[in-house]
Amino acid sequence: MIAARRLDKISRLMGSRATPYAFVKAFNKEALLWTESLNPKVRLLGNDDGDAVRFSRYHYSYNCNHSPTNKVLRNLPAHVKIVEVGPRDGLQNEKEIVPTSTKVQLIKMLVSSGLTVVEATSFVSPKWVPQLADAKDVMDAIRNIQGARFPVLTPNLKGFEAAVSAGANEVAIFASASESFSKSNINCSIEDSLARFRDVVSAAREISLPVRGYVSCVVGCPVEGIVPPSKVAYVAKQLFDMGCSEISLGDTIGVGTPGTVIPMLENVMNVVPIDNLAVHFHDTYGQALSNILTSLQVSSPRFPSVHSKLHFLLLDLSVGWVELVLDQVKVILVLSLGYFRFGSIQVQTVEFLLLNQMGISTVDSSVSGLGGCPYAKGASGNVATEDVVYMLNGLGIETNVDLEKLLLAGDFICKHLRRPPSSKTAVALSSKKANSKL
Repeated sequence: MIAARRLDKISRLMGSRATPYAFVKAFNKEALLWTESLNPKVRLLGNDDGDAVRFSRYHYSYNCNHSPTNKVLRNLPAHVKIVEVGPRDGLQNEKEIVPTSTKVQLIKMLVSSGLTVVEATSFVSPKWVPQLADAKDVMDAIRNIQGARFPVLTPNLKGFEAAVSAGANEVAIFASASESFSKSNINCSIEDSLARFRDVVSAAREISLPVRGYVSCVVGCPVEGIVPPSKVAYVAKQLFDMGCSEISLGDTIGVGTPGTVIPMLENVMNVVPIDNLAVHFHDTYGQALSNILTSLQVSSPRFPSVHSKLHFLLLDLSVGWVELVLDQVKVILVLSLGYFRFGSIQVQTVEFLLLNQMGISTVDSSVSGLGGCPYAKGASGNVATEDVVYMLNGLGIETNVDLEKLLLAGDFICKHLRRPPSSKTAVALSSKKANSKL
């Protein structure tokens, strides 16, 4: 009877939209240990030893405590995919033309560091973005690079056709949540841009080409000021409904804070599944990393992504707040299927749903913090990939990126551009390394 009441309370809790971060109780230690013995990939959160993340000889070690009582860390994903935008978004506004060979070498170094998605270039008119006039040559040079995807920006059907002819196997389109910014950036209204992009997505789907959708000005606009979250959700839903496989939400002028990012994300998550979302923050006001951390935690009450079901026999329902991570997904108790008695032992069969991590797990960034938006004065500075990787490493989140190799890529392009890196991690670690040689 007590167990039944407990399950009823859990059921009400899981159905409450007001408590998106709440997870379930009622697993005993024996059941958890049994679960771990069945599947070695299961990681029990909150172990006494913690999860130490080891860096290179120039880095610190972190003791990541994912205890259920740690409200900051308990809802983080186990893995984050980083979309590197430096070769396109980072270089597009450079006044001095970067040689094609330098761009290609940068891309190769980024892939060598472990980055699996690198936005390579854009098929736009050279009149508007002369830096990317060599898009076809870049694509020709990276065509045979293995281990990574190279999406390219295509603003219209003409650009899409040029990208396909150059061998692109993934494209991206760019919309805005601000009417004024849309007109200044791509010279048309939001609705006109969406109509234009439907043609691109339709053509891409005919040849099974994935399309990534960008939404700019998701928090603020350089012309209109504050952008309502409902407008962001509308544009994101339109892109998703037309067939974009991933929607990247961009704080174009870097004005967002966790307090303004959360309501924006919650609005978007009501209409687009969390698995199809990414975030793209600029660091103009120094808020990018805090906004990324916030995005990793914000939950989606409407679109839980159910992967599979798992049944356990629990001998007792007695203790503790616990969470399991099974192949990067959370396990949530949702339904009791009944009681069975074998002699004097009462056994309960419980059904679990395996859900994706709570927050967004795809983050855009630019090596060495290169780039910004040419139509938003003062909005320079994509968040540096090095800083993102350093933070994620410190949280015990896998990225599969070798930070030292990434630092070499940043150093390479900064030397070519004759400027110091914008990455705080790069500056700190290079200074530490230099001092160690004295």
